[in-house]
Amino acid sequence: MAGKKRIRITELLNNPLVQKATSNINQELIERRQNLPPKCEVFHKPYTTLAVNDTFHFLTDREAEKQLPDIINNTVQIICGLDSPEESFKAIYHKKRHIGIVFSGGPAPGGHNVIAGLYDAATNANPDTRLYGFLMGPDGIIEDEAIEITKDLVDAYRNLGGFTMIKTGRAKIDTKEKMMLSKATCKNLCLDALVIVGGDDSNTNAAFLAQEMIQDGVQVIGVPKTIDGDIQVRDVDGQVLCAMSFGFHTAARAFANAVNNLGTDSSSDVKYWHICKVMGRVASHLALEVALQTHANMTLIGEDLANYIDNERINRAEKEGKIDYNAYGMTLRHLSRVICDGIVRRAAVGKNYGVLVIPEGVLEFINEIQIFIIKLNTIIADYNKTHDTDFHHYFSTLEDKQEYLRQLARRSREDTSFTIWNNRDDELFNDIPNFFQEGLLTERDSHGNFQFSQVETEKVLLGLVQDYLNILKENGTYKIGIERSFYQKSIKKSGLDPDYFGPILFKNYDDAEYLLLKKTIISLKTLKHALVKEGAIAEEQDIPSSINKIYQKSVPNFKTQIHFYGYDGRGNDPTRFDCNYTYNLGLTVFSLIANGATGQMAAIRNLEMEFSDWEPIGIPIAPLMHLEERKGKLSLVLEKSLVDTNSVSFRVAKAFREKWLAAQPGEDHFRRPGPVRFTGKSEEDRPITLVLNSLDRFHQ
Repeated sequence: MAGKKRIRITELLNNPLVQKATSNINQELIERRQNLPPKCEVFHKPYTTLAVNDTFHFLTDREAEKQLPDIINNTVQIICGLDSPEESFKAIYHKKRHIGIVFSGGPAPGGHNVIAGLYDAATNANPDTRLYGFLMGPDGIIEDEAIEITKDLVDAYRNLGGFTMIKTGRAKIDTKEKMMLSKATCKNLCLDALVIVGGDDSNTNAAFLAQEMIQDGVQVIGVPKTIDGDIQVRDVDGQVLCAMSFGFHTAARAFANAVNNLGTDSSSDVKYWHICKVMGRVASHLALEVALQTHANMTLIGEDLANYIDNERINRAEKEGKIDYNAYGMTLRHLSRVICDGIVRRAAVGKNYGVLVIPEGVLEFINEIQIFIIKLNTIIADYNKTHDTDFHHYFSTLEDKQEYLRQLARRSREDTSFTIWNNRDDELFNDIPNFFQEGLLTERDSHGNFQFSQVETEKVLLGLVQDYLNILKENGTYKIGIERSFYQKSIKKSGLDPDYFGPILFKNYDDAEYLLLKKTIISLKTLKHALVKEGAIAEEQDIPSSINKIYQKSVPNFKTQIHFYGYDGRGNDPTRFDCNYTYNLGLTVFSLIANGATGQMAAIRNLEMEFSDWEPIGIPIAPLMHLEERKGKLSLVLEKSLVDTNSVSFRVAKAFREKWLAAQPGEDHFRRPGPVRFTGKSEEDRPITLVLNSLDRFHQ
């Protein structure tokens, strides 16, 4: 309005409405901070003790027995509640302690509640107990960088995502020097216990620290953390001790909400295939959970691909008296055909759009790629070991790396004992696109692992998919189905008889709801030829505009949008499930410490059941460790858990593949999981994979 005075900026900034609207604090944050998660039944007792459970058995590795002699015989310990123990027990339980805690590896929603649970339990036992948080991950232990964790600090981060309170890092305490510095830090802070919150490598580190520090009287407890969900512990009899690491549920829900939004978009705009890569370098747990949460049209599960058997190739080889080893396991080319089949079938019923979910580590399950990775890992590790420089630093360009591989191939021709990289390897490698070669030769992570997140997995697959779709388009297989009512209406509008032209144009005109142009009609030229041949138009006549319109509508244009889900999910505020899980993990950690345990992983058994059935336990880490190749040499590590293709959750998802593909007339079957709602009443209480897998327990 002319002449109206503008409010001064200082007045605006002092206005209560502006201050409230722009504050860092909102109602969701207030409610999260104020919420105190429920405690497992045993923690309602004034004291807890540990009971040995000898019904669980493990096959121990000889190397683990050799390197971890003081903790290799640890057993599963069950947390039990006590009302009135002996005075000597009370004295130990209530003694003042100094406890250190560190986050290791990537963030996972719920970490702050591990600290909250530990802090609450420890200070409840003795208000003078001190809890120290090591800054920036294990480097904080090595460099003696820590802060004291206070009640105000804990309350500020209750039920919040991230590892912001003390940060995290990926360093490993894996040398004598680092170990000495870490022991000095623990001595300087007079630590009674050290808690390591991390994944498989971090809990491996916890086992070695427990062994090294046992003589110093420092207890070491691990906590299972990873959004990938690949820390799952079973004994040799298949009894589940830890069904899922914390952070998995939140990340999967965050990814699922975003993927579902893309399903809504694709079925609205009807022109894009959304390709969704989700985190999971080694295992496909997140992809499986996202599939169950969203009912995406297609979801690739790496472990399923690895089990693929090409029976046609096997039969052909048998007839020739041969064994075709390449028939076992999925190839890149065959995988691209599987994807194309789904795309073509959906297009045939008018759905030239959809959602495809792939795990970031899917290529690890492809035979030819896995062979290349193993060979290149060995070559890189061997070079770093024998030369006083880093492979990726010395060979800075792709051309340099290619030339080095060519030298190795020449060496294999001159020295028959050298087999790691031969002429055939070099030829096959040079057949792949440069960007993928670059990806396969990318720098390994700090653990010597191939970094799948750095490779454009989706680009590799989509290149092959696009090439094959072009072939299918040229041979008349890939077409968009035309809805019968639309065809008839369009033709009638132009004064033509749809029933006359229908049999000329379509191969399924008699009975189909969606009409497909005949395979021979792949261009305007072939369309006119078909019309002229049947006498529908004369040679000198143009194609009727309405028929031209129908033809143009039938020609598919494969358009994609690429998405990667990883960092956003691991930074999400935790679901109520993860809040409850991690808070009770923190309480479990203190129970283990108060009862003198070391070399144990805090865990909650029966996560797949209702909360009232949850059972806090301590799992021995050393018996879980085995030898695995890392950086070109065998090392003791905690084994990652892959998707079990015999599990109920996978079998259910597999049974629904055809339905969720929805390659038939009608609506898609997308599921709306919704966002993470901490304050709502409709929030699910656990991951769908756990809900389904619990059926195995009831069946036994």
